[in-house]
Amino acid sequence: MTTMTRRTLLKAGIAASIGIPLTAAWGDEVLPAGPITLVVPFAAGGSTDVVSRFIAQKLSERIRHTVVVENTGGGGGAIGATRVARANGNGSTLLMGTVATHAINPLTTKNPPYDPQKDFTPVSLIATVPNVLLVGASVKAQDLQELIALIKAQPGKFNYGSSGVGTPPHLSGELFKSRTGVKMEHIPYKGGGPAMIDLIAGQIPILFDVLSGAASHIRAGSVRALAVTTRERSASFPDVPTMAEAGVADFETYTWNAVFGPAGVPPAVVDMLSLQLQAVVALPEVQAKLIELSATPAGSTAEVLAQLVQSELDKWGPIITSIGGLKRG
Repeated sequence: MTTMTRRTLLKAGIAASIGIPLTAAWGDEVLPAGPITLVVPFAAGGSTDVVSRFIAQKLSERIRHTVVVENTGGGGGAIGATRVARANGNGSTLLMGTVATHAINPLTTKNPPYDPQKDFTPVSLIATVPNVLLVGASVKAQDLQELIALIKAQPGKFNYGSSGVGTPPHLSGELFKSRTGVKMEHIPYKGGGPAMIDLIAGQIPILFDVLSGAASHIRAGSVRALAVTTRERSASFPDVPTMAEAGVADFETYTWNAVFGPAGVPPAVVDMLSLQLQAVVALPEVQAKLIELSATPAGSTAEVLAQLVQSELDKWGPIITSIGGLKRG
């Protein structure tokens, strides 16, 4: 690393620690020329998209580079992730990855189009988010046990939606079926946004969704939340019980949002972006927004994110095997 680059990173670290934005000169010295594309591997309107657009705006303000959000949905996040895995490793293309793109998809695909560790450069964990079981207005059940009884009394009538095959909400649904013995068909969508539209419209009765994407609809009363899928209740919705509290034991699933680059992003670029993303997440308005979206703010080093990916692969492997593997493609 050159003396100039070391000095630049030192300045960036100081800027991040005291909460001031980079000057254009500092950013231009390390970051690639031109705009940075942040690929969201799901359709617009879903939880990952909402978080990504807010983070992109704040990051753009700090580094004084345009950060463009590009939605590339499909394949439970695999299509967008593959696009980034094959992109130029200069840091001009980034991915807002999730547990789906970096653990579940590789574990549920016979021939994965990318390696979640070798083909990406971790940058920073942004936030963690619970999943939630939702029902539409036409479903008469007011709590989880009533829903289970309703499904068992009318086998074949109920189905559930998710943001795509192999996503955390999908696996939440499959785990729910396994733990309760109910029979439901899975209806996959190209993101949480389209799935929520159909839930509200009555096209599907049940939806497993990421809580950050569902929060505004729950507050509006257009859908009902029966349980969150984490071990503890969400601070944003303290009246919504956990699966365990609602009578379904040994149940924990959640998702997260984290920024990755393709393999081979220069360390100076990784350090710069990681520092700035940590600073973005630490901003009071960002903290407030993430909490409003029912996400828990994180902001981490690249090393911490790499450790998370490994731990998620270790965790989800046995769970996926226990419910039949879900191998596809």
